Amino acid sequence: MFDDRSPIYQQIADGIKNDIVSGVLGEEEQVMSTNQYAAFYRINPATAAKGFQLLTDEGILYKKRGIGMFVSPQAKGMLLEQRRARFFEEVVDKMAAEAKVIGIPVMDIVKRLEQLNGGEEQ
Repeated sequence: MFDDRSPIYQQIADGIKNDIVSGVLGEEEQVMSTNQYAAFYRINPATAAKGFQLLTDEGILYKKRGIGMFVSPQAKGMLLEQRRARFFEEVVDKMAAEAKVIGIPVMDIVKRLEQLNGGEEQ
């Protein structure tokens, strides 16, 4: 599950975020404890705790005292908003700049995206 591209605690946080966005974890759903997570993935509990702390600091998870960690009610919306913004910054803006340099009209890009999407507006 883990690779060498980023710290394990960051990969833990990213994995939980992906589970929330994809619907694997729902709002108000309890997540594994840090000890369960550490045992399951055979990692140091402190590493798992650091990943969970990142998510708590971002408002993605919250703690119910004596019960455990849960997905915040606003988590999915927050994550989708962040990902959409990042998508436009990292993909669309760069694509538009390159299209301008090589002379591709915006409408050609729109037509191509519509073709790829089956001609449907989302």
